[in-house]
Amino acid sequence: MKNYVIIISGRGSNMEALLTANLPGRCAAVISNRPAAAGLVYAARQGVATVVVDHKAYPDRAAFDAALAAEVERHQPDLVLLAGFMRILSPAFVRRFAGRMLNIHPSLLPAFPGLRTHAQALENGVRLHGCTVHFVTPDLDTGPIVIQAAVPVLDDDTPESLAARVLAEEHRIYPQAARWFLEGCLHVDGLCVRLSRPGPIPAALSFPVG
Repeated sequence: MKNYVIIISGRGSNMEALLTANLPGRCAAVISNRPAAAGLVYAARQGVATVVVDHKAYPDRAAFDAALAAEVERHQPDLVLLAGFMRILSPAFVRRFAGRMLNIHPSLLPAFPGLRTHAQALENGVRLHGCTVHFVTPDLDTGPIVIQAAVPVLDDDTPESLAARVLAEEHRIYPQAARWFLEGCLHVDGLCVRLSRPGPIPAALSFPVG
């Protein structure tokens, strides 16, 4: 059975979706850079090992990333899942886990990388917004896309209301992407990701690759 590790910074709602999805693998640990992250409590209640690597305990990003990488490697993961991890990882960290690290981002990449994605969507007047699961590369939010889900932007939307609808889609597509990876169905071809066999699409407005 393959192992996976989830890295969080806060409440971990995407982590909860992953842990309850009956993925074809074992969650070896949930790791957080914040000791007070609410997601750690939930993970522990599910019988999952929890670990804190507090970024404030290290003098710089390089030292923290080295400690985090060592902790991740200790669990021998086949897959690393970033689920609301609110730090930019160094190129050295990303290269160490290249090809086996996924992230979920709350926009339809390549639109609106970085922060404030829902506010940016409203400010730019887009009619569709959504979320993207992608492989992590050294350049922020630019890795090969695995799956996306879209929601309509309504005239009376606020960043909060739009975020809530997008989050529901995140909870559907991230477990699907993780499942595909753990089943060996994902194959990176340059900037594209191919599916060796199609899987069920978790929402009517979700668009898989391949």
